[in-house]
Amino acid sequence: MPGFFSWIAGFFTTDKPSAPPTSEARLFNSAKTNTAKDAENLTLQLEENLFCWLLDTGPANLRAKQSSTNKALQELDYRLTNNKMEELPRRPMTLPMLMKALSDESGDRQKLSQIILGDPALTDQILQVANSPYFRTGDHIIESVDQAVFVLGMDGIRNVIAAAVVRPMVAARNSREAIFAQRTWRWGLTCARAAECIAKLQKEDTSAHFTVGLLPALAYITIHRELQQICRALHGGTEPDAVLIRMALAHYQWIACKLIAREWSLPEKYHTYLIAAERPAPNQEHTALSDGMVIGSREILRHAHQRNLPEEGLEAVVRLTKEQTGRVRTVLKAVLGEGAKA
Repeated sequence: MPGFFSWIAGFFTTDKPSAPPTSEARLFNSAKTNTAKDAENLTLQLEENLFCWLLDTGPANLRAKQSSTNKALQELDYRLTNNKMEELPRRPMTLPMLMKALSDESGDRQKLSQIILGDPALTDQILQVANSPYFRTGDHIIESVDQAVFVLGMDGIRNVIAAAVVRPMVAARNSREAIFAQRTWRWGLTCARAAECIAKLQKEDTSAHFTVGLLPALAYITIHRELQQICRALHGGTEPDAVLIRMALAHYQWIACKLIAREWSLPEKYHTYLIAAERPAPNQEHTALSDGMVIGSREILRHAHQRNLPEEGLEAVVRLTKEQTGRVRTVLKAVLGEGAKA
């Protein structure tokens, strides 16, 4: 079953939707059928490496037996499938106006600036994001919204706005989730940039792919926080361990992504991108989102000096040509390198 972050076959057709999945979930999947077994081993390796880094733990802790997994996952499954999530991020108030302005083909920069300036918190976030290594195009600091729109262009400002809207929701609330939140945000930005680059190569909607590429990171922090609530209620304040968090993230990420997209009333094509990555049709080529998540995950791990997918293994996992993969990686290396300097 090809695709990225997809569940095991038959998971959605179970007769007991309220019961959590019991089989091992797949995070990454092979794009090429002629090397399916080798690619499967590589993707499982990449999956484990990513979770080790995000959760700041070793492989042995991810494989340990967890006695309280079932009750916690049952409750999480119930909340997700019955729209009872307490940590699901609500739609930002200015988002509908922003989406309408950003979809305007005439590109009215003045109107867009006015909408942004009407929300002081969003204005601050946009200027911070615009001056971050992921977006800054030169040595000069962007000091105003008008300047950001002018310097970055409509496509660039669309991505900055998407990141600025999501960023506060992923920011750590306390010291316990600081490492996870920080790494999840960097992972999300890197994967979003990768999806954007691939979409550009394939002449698809770059801004939409960037935005949808941020949703998995937001889904991860949402699931993580919901699981903390559940475990504290079930086990008297006990925090979820790495095994439980990994299982919850791997099994429920796409459900959370779609809930967020629906809650925020995102355009239909965003839902289409998510479904194509979650449950690709037979023999369907990988999407910009799925390949972007693979390359982005690999590059963020490489930059963090973590265990990783070997160089030659990447060709067996993504559908891009070697030249296309190289171009995407060049962009990611540049922004990650600038981030390290900053």
